[in-house]
This record gives sequence, C-alpha cells and structure tokens, in this order.
Amino acid sequence: MPRRVLKGLVVSDKQDKTVVVKVESKVPHPLYKKFIKRSKKYSAHDEGNICKVGDTVEIRECSPISKNKTWEIMSEVS
Repeated sequence: MPRRVLKGLVVSDKQDKTVVVKVESKVPHPLYKKFIKRSKKYSAHDEGNICKVGDTVEIRECSPISKNKTWEIMSEVS
C-alpha cells in the first residue's frame, strides 16, 4: 500500500525529534457546495531537529514511532 504524502506548515518544534505540522485542505460544504478550509495537526518525526517553526515541509506516513507519531519528515519545501 502506498504511503500518503502531505504538505504542511511547522507550527511547533519544542519537542525533541518531533515537530507538529498543520495541514490545510479544502473540502466542499455538503449543502452549499462552497469550498471550506479544514486543518489538522500531525506529529511528525524529525530525527536531526532540522525543522523550525514556519517551515513548509512534506510528511509521509510511516509505521508507528510512538503513541501519536505515525508520520515522518520527508523534505523541506521552499
């Protein structure tokens, strides 16, 4: 099964080897059909602590690393 890849913004880097990434998506409203922004935060594994708040990154799904971490940083997007 292919791993999902998402693009988002780093909103927190206070934890060791972990960053919180906010991913926004646009979904149609079920009744009015207008597109609405929805956001979700994912905890992602950052082995070298290289990501800082405000960076745009790509994350991909991986096997569970801890209770909340099932994503890892793939690359930084400029």
